[in-house]
Order: sequence, then structure tokens, then C-alpha cells
Amino acid sequence: MKSEQIQTLHPHEGKTNKRISLEKYLIVKENILSILSEAQLTHTELMERLYENIKDTFEGGIQWYGETVKLDLEARAIIERTGSKPEKYRLLKDIQE
Repeated sequence: MKSEQIQTLHPHEGKTNKRISLEKYLIVKENILSILSEAQLTHTELMERLYENIKDTFEGGIQWYGETVKLDLEARAIIERTGSKPEKYRLLKDIQE
């Protein structure tokens, strides 16, 4: 039986993102939000922390899923880039919602 899928969004108009496993999406999303609830991080820092958090239990390309879900969260205005140098990511919405 095929797993349930989610169509992810892309923050740049005209670009489309991927359909991925809802189960994998939720794992990566939960971890990204948890990581960003503690600190604003650069892209590299965020992806390294995500990898460390799920490398022992996640099946698939963590960097690829991380990037796909990060873009989706940006498109949904849940996280944003700070615009600083170096650019960092931060939560826009309270993750307790």
C-alpha cells in the first residue's frame, strides 16, 4: 500500500516543490521546528542539527528532505530567513498552535 503523500509548497512564485511521504514530512517538520524553537541558525547549522537528530532513525536523504520541508515551511510562513549576514532561519509562528 502506498503511503499518504503531501504536496509541498515553494516560497518562490512559479516554482513547484515535491510530493513526498506525509510521514517523512511530519518527522522532518517536527525536528526543524524543535531546532528553531531553541535558536536562529544558518542553513548549514540547521541541516547539521537535523541530520544529528534523525540520522539513526530516518530512512532517506536527510539533506534532501530537510531542504524540501524547509522550503515548504517558508512558503507557509511558519519559518523565515532573517535577511542578516550570514542569513539565518527563525520561527514565525508559535509551534504550540
